[in-house]
Amino acid sequence: MTRSDRVDVQVDGRTLTLSNLGKPMFPEFTKGEVIDYYTRIAPVLLPHLRDRPLTRIRFPEGVGALRFYEKNAPKGTPEWVRTERIETPGGQQEALDFVVVDDLPTLVWCANLAALELHVPQWRISSGKPDLMVFDLDPGAPATFTEACVVGLLLRELLAADGLTAHPKSSGKKGLHLYVPVTDLDTSAYAKSAANRLADEYGRLVTAKMERKLRTGKVFVDWSQNSLSKTTVAPYSLRALEEPSVSTPLTWAEVEEGRAVRFGPAQVLERVREHGDLLAPLLG
Repeated sequence: MTRSDRVDVQVDGRTLTLSNLGKPMFPEFTKGEVIDYYTRIAPVLLPHLRDRPLTRIRFPEGVGALRFYEKNAPKGTPEWVRTERIETPGGQQEALDFVVVDDLPTLVWCANLAALELHVPQWRISSGKPDLMVFDLDPGAPATFTEACVVGLLLRELLAADGLTAHPKSSGKKGLHLYVPVTDLDTSAYAKSAANRLADEYGRLVTAKMERKLRTGKVFVDWSQNSLSKTTVAPYSLRALEEPSVSTPLTWAEVEEGRAVRFGPAQVLERVREHGDLLAPLLG
């Protein structure tokens, strides 16, 4: 790599060296454009990342090549990047030094490492207990996003009957995510129970079982991401598809319409200008 491949920039008082900005991360979307998107979306993205240990999916040569999950802070992590030692029961190591994205310089640093996808758990380090519950509604072909929306509306009703308020976003791929802000709730037990209740009542459309062979033509209500060791793609994170897609907060009117939606970075930035952060209620 020549010196011309690198550029030093100042980000909120931190000096970062960015590299290979012209490298395609997607067929027609470069690393420079990835960094630009994450910089522009940061005002609404960062509140959903702060104080949560981050799992990054990195694509050093772009989405068509090798990818790898990274939880531990890599060698060469700047000293100003916040890291937290967190136990990882059942993992290859007893504990890892997780990166925590609390600020824009850390977000830009991650993007420069080709961390296209950003995944976080439903709990914050400062509390150690869930403040969110999430349901991942995953349609199994020939079911589509439209069927996921139907199930999302049914699940919204079930949750409302229990006094809980759900907020939707697209997965950025083919599914729908529902988030529920919570306090003092056993989210794993409740989410599993709610998914099973929905499957019992709407068995022709819904399954709560993990086996892939049971998902054909149904929407799998994945409750398992409420385990303390599991993560979900963060709101406004890119997704690694052929074209850059974003896990996008939705209005309930859009879910009721049930039309397949996949928003790119420019569209999401425009939506934020128009609506603000539709998932701001999760941050209370």
